[in-house]
Amino acid sequence: MSGRRPGAYTGGMGMSSMLKEGSKHFSGVEEATLRNIAACKELAQTVRTSLGPNGMNKMVINHLEKLFVTSDSATILKELEVQHPAARLLVLASKMQEEEMGDGTNLVVILAGELLVKAEELLHTGVHTSEIIAGYNKAAAVALKALEEQVCHTVDDMHDPVKVAHAIRSVIASKQYGLEDFVAPMIAKACVSVMPADGKLNVDNIRVAKILGGVSGATDIVRGMVLLREPLGVLQRMDGAKIAVYGCPIDSTATETKGTVLIKSAEELMNYTKSEEAQMEATIKSIADAGVNVVICGQTIGEIAMHFLNRFGILALKTPSKFELRRICRTVGANALVRLEAPSAEDMGSCETVYIREIGSTKCTILDRGDAIGSKVTTIVVRGSTGNILDDLERTIEDGVSVVKAMCTDARFVAGGGACEMAVADALHKFGAQQPGLDQYAITKFAESMEVVPRTLSDNAGLDATNMIANLYAGQNEGKRATGIDIEAGEVGDMAKKGVYDLLATKLQAFKLASDAAITVLRVDQIIMAKQAGGAKPPPGGGGGGD
Repeated sequence: MSGRRPGAYTGGMGMSSMLKEGSKHFSGVEEATLRNIAACKELAQTVRTSLGPNGMNKMVINHLEKLFVTSDSATILKELEVQHPAARLLVLASKMQEEEMGDGTNLVVILAGELLVKAEELLHTGVHTSEIIAGYNKAAAVALKALEEQVCHTVDDMHDPVKVAHAIRSVIASKQYGLEDFVAPMIAKACVSVMPADGKLNVDNIRVAKILGGVSGATDIVRGMVLLREPLGVLQRMDGAKIAVYGCPIDSTATETKGTVLIKSAEELMNYTKSEEAQMEATIKSIADAGVNVVICGQTIGEIAMHFLNRFGILALKTPSKFELRRICRTVGANALVRLEAPSAEDMGSCETVYIREIGSTKCTILDRGDAIGSKVTTIVVRGSTGNILDDLERTIEDGVSVVKAMCTDARFVAGGGACEMAVADALHKFGAQQPGLDQYAITKFAESMEVVPRTLSDNAGLDATNMIANLYAGQNEGKRATGIDIEAGEVGDMAKKGVYDLLATKLQAFKLASDAAITVLRVDQIIMAKQAGGAKPPPGGGGGGD
């Protein structure tokens, strides 16, 4: 029997003998680079059909068996739980785009995937990886510069809801085609209503209340909060509300330790709860005397407390979410109290009206601050026939609000419908023809990769992509930089006249992330995977593993 400990060096040759037993190692173009490209290509192909107004939905069931029906690539990639390390780089780039801009996540993945497909073609012809990377780096710098020259529209007044709605219309159309003329003005109006004077929008100030039933779309905007529950007491409406918010229970305090009470007579039994009632009455009376007529609690409200709240004419609301409680505080301008006591004037919030409104079959409590006071939170009420439609509509609104936030920093727009990508491709073809080295092939392939956006838009709309690309190049050669794909007419057209715009900042960020992700994947020439930690996996049936 050998005295060698498990995992010790055996004196063999090669990488496998150097690593622990069970490790995997892949190297070279065939084993590492092309494998990585194949994984990224599959991922890009998955989300490619979801691009644009005619993009198809994906039905994703995650590990918790929750169903998602959406064309939003950020949600699709998040729920897919991609395991391949190279494909995860594309997922991370897409996630970064979602966090930074809120839109253009699909563009990042399909552009990075297309860049890798074109790089694979060059690798098969014998061009070295370093030459491809050098060409891609040069092309990315030229592409960003060419993109900035394509600006065709700028929003000069962020407090004008009509101008904002016109700019974000195509963003909404790419997610909810047919509802853009209805949803975009709603989002613009909501964003402008909470837009501070310095123009820095907080996206958390735009809330979405989802209510089942009715026709899909945003039905109403409330200057304040919408709570999907009724008040607890008998009062249903309060005008000129003075609001106290409590993070603690509105109930009699219980002792930490258990105790036994010995009652000897009927009189003692009668008086046992009187002191507790008297104390609660005094507390509620002091709250009412402070001018409070609405109480919002983040925890339980006891029966005795509820009785006295009704007696003193105080409307009571309960919300179990501490995040919602914070938003309510921000909406009404109150401070959440951690002790049950009368609030000071600084801790109280105010609201024009608190009332119940029945939307469909759901009774909602609305904290309406009105136009005169000026609200810090605005709620968009959305309706839909199923939960999946409501979730998708909420994601669309969040994307629209994120674009408005990005517009606060840079409100320049380029032509949509694949027009700006074709203009960049045209500029890259001219730049590549001037380069003397081998990297000119990589620059030309980068230019061809830009065609993936108009090609995908054409394919998803059922149009002839090859003819469309040829017509787009013809438009570019004639100097019509805003020539893009008009999917409604089924032909190329002027996107600036049609009002189809894409935010420049979104495109710049997407181009940077896509080229960086593709170059990072191409730089990998070896994959070394250690043996996974952990013991034996349990059998699928869930039984015992052995004796």
